[in-house]
Formats: sequence, C-alpha cells, structure tokens
Amino acid sequence: MKVTVSRKAHFNAAHRLYRKDWSDEKNQQVFDKCNNPNFHGHNYDLIASVTGPIDQETGYVIDVKILKDLIKEEVENAFDHKNLNLDVPEFKDLNPTAENICVVIWNKLRKRLPEHLDLAITLYETPRNFVSYSGN
Repeated sequence: MKVTVSRKAHFNAAHRLYRKDWSDEKNQQVFDKCNNPNFHGHNYDLIASVTGPIDQETGYVIDVKILKDLIKEEVENAFDHKNLNLDVPEFKDLNPTAENICVVIWNKLRKRLPEHLDLAITLYETPRNFVSYSGN
C-alpha cells in the first residue's frame, strides 16, 4: 500500500524568457511579453508530493516537517525574491520556463529524499497555468 503526502509552498521570483543565440525579433516572436528585457515576476505556488509505503513504526510516509524543511532549504531560500536568470545558478544557461523550473525543483528535492519514495512536483506560475513533473 502506498500513500501520497503533499506539501504546498510559495515563492515570488522574476525572470525573462529568451535565448541568447536567437535574435531579438525571434525572442519577441516566441516569448512575447515574457521576453521583457527588464524581467517580469510571478507568485509561484508549488506542491511537492511524496509517495511511498507507510512506515509501520511512525505511521508516516514522510514526516511533513522534514518535507517542509527540504522545500525551504532547496526552493524557497534559493528562489524566493530572486531574479531566476541572474541569481540562481541552475538558470545561468537554462531558460527559466515553468517547465524548466519544475524540473530543477524536482532534481533539487529528489536528491534529498530516500530512494524508496517517489516525488512529483506541480508548479503554478499563475492560478490557471501550471506544470507537473515526476521524473519521467
């Protein structure tokens, strides 16, 4: 029997979607207002879901406080009130789209969790636009 435990978190960050190897015209055509040279921001909501067996001793899949602390250390401290393009090393050469941010968050949290637990990340860039990644 497997159960999923989820923790919701929030961070605010600025970014600009563009490719250095494209012309200004092509960047504008593809990324439109998200290509603003002065950046733009989002209020991101994150749901980290951990799935695994219930530990017979504790009754937990994972202690939610541990999950909360991992999200704080790996995501909130690294991304909150930052310019993703300029302040976050993972995006030095990676376009900070919602898809890429989601995968980066998954990778940061995955390495901190026991192997027997599965991880899925859902990242809301706006209340209506969100992406999910579970390592596939």
